[in-house]
Amino acid sequence: MIFRAATRAELPAVLALLADEEKVVDPASVTEAYERAFADIEGDPRNEILVLVDEDGTVVGSLQATYIPGLGKGGAERALIEAVRIRADRRGGGLGRELIRRAVERAGERGCALVQLTSDKRRTEAHRFYASLGFARSHDGFKLVLRPPG
Repeated sequence: MIFRAATRAELPAVLALLADEEKVVDPASVTEAYERAFADIEGDPRNEILVLVDEDGTVVGSLQATYIPGLGKGGAERALIEAVRIRADRRGGGLGRELIRRAVERAGERGCALVQLTSDKRRTEAHRFYASLGFARSHDGFKLVLRPPG
């Protein structure tokens, strides 16, 4: 497995993962908003879409990592992991564990003092998975929607 930053050409595959589809999203359906968001992430040294790619070149997993500077933890950076996805037809074989392991390793190489992640409260299986990797439920999160997506 190859672990690296996603390329623009892989955007349809990443969008398919986010939509929980087994097939790549039709590249013609990638909207300008997705293009802009990907370009913004790609151009920001504190953000990245990371992918796990199999030997055939198929994107089998992805996540977004954001590196946040802060005054806590002695001024150390922290990593925020979001939008973790593994292809539905490839789940259960350790790919999620490998994706998170490599993302945590990458954060450590950057000098991050901690890694935090978010997960929808309804995803109880994902919560058990993150706990099995050593993540502790330490905070409750809150969101305020400013406008509907899209």
